[in-house]
Amino acid sequence: MLDNLRGMAVFASVVGHGSFSGSARELGITTSAVSQQIRSLENELGVVLLHRSTRKLSLTEAGESFYESAKDVVSAAEQGRIKVNQLRDELAGSLRVSTTPELGVNHILPALSTWMAAHDDLSVTYLADNHYIDMIDERIDIAIRMSPSINDASLSSHPLTDVRQLLVASPQYLRQHPKINTPKDLADHQLICIEIMKDANQVDMIKTETNKKTRVKMNSRIYTNNVFMATTLAKEGHGLVRMMEMDIKKELESGELVEVLTGYQLPSFVLYAVTLNRDQQPAKITRCLEVLKKYFHAN
Repeated sequence: MLDNLRGMAVFASVVGHGSFSGSARELGITTSAVSQQIRSLENELGVVLLHRSTRKLSLTEAGESFYESAKDVVSAAEQGRIKVNQLRDELAGSLRVSTTPELGVNHILPALSTWMAAHDDLSVTYLADNHYIDMIDERIDIAIRMSPSINDASLSSHPLTDVRQLLVASPQYLRQHPKINTPKDLADHQLICIEIMKDANQVDMIKTETNKKTRVKMNSRIYTNNVFMATTLAKEGHGLVRMMEMDIKKELESGELVEVLTGYQLPSFVLYAVTLNRDQQPAKITRCLEVLKKYFHAN
């Protein structure tokens, strides 16, 4: 099939130039190679396409009929090439982004909203889920992931920002329950468990002044797999919650949630934009990464 298509392209070129030599110059091959392509095509089709003479070439009846089809095939191939180049070099086509619901609403959409509006040839799909999404199976262009590091040779990771983890509660909860001065005091408190976190009811801390590590396993009676739910539960005074600072930035600024044990640090993470590892990324992916990096560096 591929040889036939190549032969059709050469045939259309020969007819267009009216000579084998003109076609050879356009295609960057020898005249004998052009002649061989035409002979192979005629043998494959079982008909003569061109009358050859020392002065000129002319189409046979079969050649005239076949030429129209050959032109259509070459034109379709050229349109396909143009479309591929547009997808590679211009902000067009589709872009698929995976993120978590809270990151998507609080950060990714604000970061990309103006950019999306400026490129209305670009179709954007957001997959918002707290579970791991396979980038190949789901045809993901950019995945937003929070992790201490990304160790996968098939992926390229682009750090966006460092993310602190905090232990927080509502002022109402803290007024109504025993004071929290040291990690040991956490034994008298309830932790709202976010089950998508590893070791959801375990809190690791390092004392800022001494770098001494402490691990506390807290009591829990309320569980959720959703950060929005956990945030609301904490605001309503149902317990402490372990959260990423960027997920509760508004609540911290408004005072609806406050950090406890400020002299201690919880393990931190890095927010990454992850892409498949390849030599050349389409412009839409490169530009999107630039916008994301600019947003997180500014905030």
